[in-house]
Amino acid sequence: MVGRVALLLRLVGRKPGGMSLAGLVRESGLTRPTVYRLLTSLAVEGLVEHEEATGKWVLGPEIFLLGTVAAARFPMEDIARPSLRRLAAETGESAFFSIRRGNETVCVLREEGSFPIRSFVLHEGVRFPLGVASAGTAIMAFLPETEQESLLADWEGHAGEFAVGHPADVVRGNLEQTRLAGYSVNPGLVLEGSWGMGSAVFDRQGHPAWALSLTGIEPRFRAERQEFLGKLLLEEAHRMTARLQGSQPQLGRS
Repeated sequence: MVGRVALLLRLVGRKPGGMSLAGLVRESGLTRPTVYRLLTSLAVEGLVEHEEATGKWVLGPEIFLLGTVAAARFPMEDIARPSLRRLAAETGESAFFSIRRGNETVCVLREEGSFPIRSFVLHEGVRFPLGVASAGTAIMAFLPETEQESLLADWEGHAGEFAVGHPADVVRGNLEQTRLAGYSVNPGLVLEGSWGMGSAVFDRQGHPAWALSLTGIEPRFRAERQEFLGKLLLEEAHRMTARLQGSQPQLGRS
C-alpha cells in the first residue's frame, strides 16, 4: 500500500500541471478503481488536490509543508543556489541541481538564465532514469562499472518511454564521452532541439550523488561553446563537491 501511494505521489508531481486519472492509471499500472480510491484518500489528507478546471490531480498544500520541514535538514539551497546563480549569470542558460534517488534523478532546484528562449524539459520535480538527460548521464558515467552494466543489461525496462530516444548503444557512447570530458552532453535526445550539459557532484565516499546541469536550445550548445560551458560546470561541481563532502549529511542515494 505504501509503495502504491508513493508511486502515485511521484507521478502526480512529475509535471507542474499534474496528471489526469487516465494518465495515472496508465503510468502506474494500477487499476482505475484503485488509483481513484488512493487519490481520494490522499486528497482528504491534503496531499493531492483535484483541479476541476483541468480534471488533473496535482500535489496538495500538505506536500509543501512537509517539504519545507524536510528541507531544513539539508542545506541544499544554501550550497547549490550560489553555483546555479553563477552558472545562469555567466552562460545565460537555465541552471539546475538534481539528486540521485535510486535509479533516477530528480530535479530539485532551478535558476533561470537571461537568454529569452528557453527549454522547458527540465523543472523542479521532474524525474528521469539514470542515463537519460544530461544530469542522469553525468551521474551514471561515474558509477561503478557493475552498476552501469546492470542498468544497461535491462535498458528498455530501466529507461521505459525514454528508451526510444536513448538506444543502449547511444547511451554507452554518451557515458564513455562523459568520462573522457568530465561532463555530459545531451544532444536533444529527450526533446528535439532541447540540449543540455551536466556535471556530477560527489559525496564523501566519492559516489556521484548529485548533478549540476544547463539546458537550452540547440544553437546555444554547439561544439564551439561546449568547452566553455563544460569548464564552468566542472568548476561549480568541484566547488560543490568540496562543500558537500565537508558538511553535508548523506541524502539522495538509496
